[in-house]
Amino acid sequence: MNRPARLPLPAVGALLINAMVWGLAWWPMRQLEAAGLHPLMATAAIFTLAVGVLTVWRPAAWQEVLTHPSLWIIVLAAGTTNASFNWGVTQGDVVRVVLLFYLMPLWAVLLARLLLKERITPMAMARVALALGGALMVLWPRQGGLSLTLHPTDLLGLLGGLSFALNNIMLRRESARSEAARGLAMFAGGAIVSGVLALSLGYAGLPPPAAPWIAWVLGLVVVMLAGNLALQYGASRLPAQATSIIMLTEILWATGSALALGAGQMDAQLALGGALIIASAALAALRP
Repeated sequence: MNRPARLPLPAVGALLINAMVWGLAWWPMRQLEAAGLHPLMATAAIFTLAVGVLTVWRPAAWQEVLTHPSLWIIVLAAGTTNASFNWGVTQGDVVRVVLLFYLMPLWAVLLARLLLKERITPMAMARVALALGGALMVLWPRQGGLSLTLHPTDLLGLLGGLSFALNNIMLRRESARSEAARGLAMFAGGAIVSGVLALSLGYAGLPPPAAPWIAWVLGLVVVMLAGNLALQYGASRLPAQATSIIMLTEILWATGSALALGAGQMDAQLALGGALIIASAALAALRP
């Protein structure tokens, strides 16, 4: 009997680190907003500095990014993920946004079929059904009625999850590219997409150069640089389904910290919807 292949522990550990970083990222982003820096502008500033660090460290990575159009998809996907997630958890209920973000298993099944030609199995369809059921529970109005309650931050959570699934699929597809090039594509995406949105929507202003917000930005550069490098290291070495299940630990960090600090709410309906979404992702672990 063939045993399922063991997952490489360094890749698993890298994804766990990334999950912790993003599970707790909502709090410093809110501190930056309180200091007068919009989350889009904060994201653009953080990732622009990160691009500068990576450029100094691996300048040759730019040539690889510019000469491989497939990496441009990672630029767009990673940029949309960062802009959507940071904006959503800063403006909305952290628990709700994170749960909708983690409809990622639904998108992973569809994108893996489209981009990697993976077969859609009955188990994959079961995951899709659970994810859709969970989304309905999260979005269904608490006061009753037949129309779903969809807030702007809900859309940011959904968009962030879709683009994050695409980002992970593309990291697998482009595993032959160097880690520096893939990392640069992700950081450049965070800078470009957030920067363009901030300029287009009128959020490009900077508060006075006081020490607190500058210190937060510099600290987040270091943390997110480490977290994103960990993500592209782990996701490029693991199946998309394994990445999904490991990254579920982000929900624990995000919901636990948000409930503890009063940035989110939990009721029976939301808990049931969240359980269905988590179960959808957990089923991915059953795949050899």
